[in-house]
Amino acid sequence: METIINSKVPQFNVPAFVASEGFKNVETKDTLGHWSIFFFYPADFTFVCPTELVDMAESYEKFKSLGAEVYSVSTDSQFTHKAWHDASESIRQVGFPMLADRDGKLAEAFGVLDPASFMAYRGTFVVNPEGVIKIAEINDNGIGRNSEELLRKLEAAQFVAEHGDQVCPARWKAGQKTLKPGIELVGKI
Repeated sequence: METIINSKVPQFNVPAFVASEGFKNVETKDTLGHWSIFFFYPADFTFVCPTELVDMAESYEKFKSLGAEVYSVSTDSQFTHKAWHDASESIRQVGFPMLADRDGKLAEAFGVLDPASFMAYRGTFVVNPEGVIKIAEINDNGIGRNSEELLRKLEAAQFVAEHGDQVCPARWKAGQKTLKPGIELVGKI
């Protein structure tokens, strides 16, 4: 199995529902020039999925303040996304684009498509402004994610991108001490 880390986001053009704009298309070029979070989930009108999307919605302003756009993605249609938004008080909080990956090609390209159910696993990908995947995490569908941890990882990825000679240790948070790899650290940590 090949890793997806440091590979480019595939070319795509998919319909989406955005609460403030209605229906629109989102394509690869729209994800360039800023950090992007691709947040795959199995399906609308399910159980764990709305808890995750609400968690992301509650952190959306923080993601935007860090220069990142969130793209939630499932194999549902943009019409189903709108119906879910209209029917669910929780999902009405979602302001980020909800991508409709109807043919499953985006989920397949990111390695999260379950061919048996034709639904995505819970895949989270942090992509830099050049369209290169820097963080990839895939959970089985019964395991929900945490936007606070994703924010921490985004901040770490941004720090490393800006300070290429330094790395972020475990549990690092913005403003904390980093490490500068070198022979003098070997055996000292």
